Formats: sequence, C-alpha cells, structure tokens
Amino acid sequence: MPILIAEDDELILKTIEHKLMKEGYEVILTRNGKEAIDTILSTDVDLVITDIMMPFASGVEILSAIKSAGKKVPVIMLSSMGQEDVILNAFDLGAADFIVKPFSPSELMLRVKRITGS
Repeated sequence: MPILIAEDDELILKTIEHKLMKEGYEVILTRNGKEAIDTILSTDVDLVITDIMMPFASGVEILSAIKSAGKKVPVIMLSSMGQEDVILNAFDLGAADFIVKPFSPSELMLRVKRITGS
C-alpha cells in the first residue's frame, strides 16, 4: 500500500516523494488538507506524512479524520513549529511521530522504515 504525503510546500513535497520512491515506496501526493482527507478516506494507505499547517484542513484535522473514520493508519506530523504544546497535542491525538522542520530526508526515511517495518 502507498504512503500519502500531505504537504503544501512543493519543494518539501517533491523531496519526500523522491526519497520514498528511491527506497521503493509507492507514493500519493496531496497539496492541501481537504485533498488529503478525501484521499485517505477513499484509499488504503500504510502511512501518512503530513504538515501541520495546511490549506483547507490542518494536519491535526487530518489526524482527527483518520481516527474518526476508525482507520488505523500511522501518521508522521511535520511542522516548523517546534513548540512543546503543538508536539504534545499531536501525540495526544495519536500521531506516531513528529519531526520539526527543517529535517533531514535520511532521518525521515529511518522513521518511515521503523513505522512501516520495512
């Protein structure tokens, strides 16, 4: 199953896509929160990587939609906001991991492999 990336920054989106595809993962790209939620609810995915600050629906709203739908999809949250309350809120809502931007694509891959078991 694919990994869904929800990111409105085109450079970050393409960097993550390239790194995941290089490692053999199938990738679905979404550029706003509404598109991400619609795709997650209609498609089975192994993992979601989402920015917190997204147009139309935030990463937190994406995480809430996944939980409300009863899907057991792990979510890695990305944010340039490293504030403790934002991080704690993401984990309280069930995020599997949280990475503060800027981040190393290699570090992201290690976390993806840990969560997906591949």
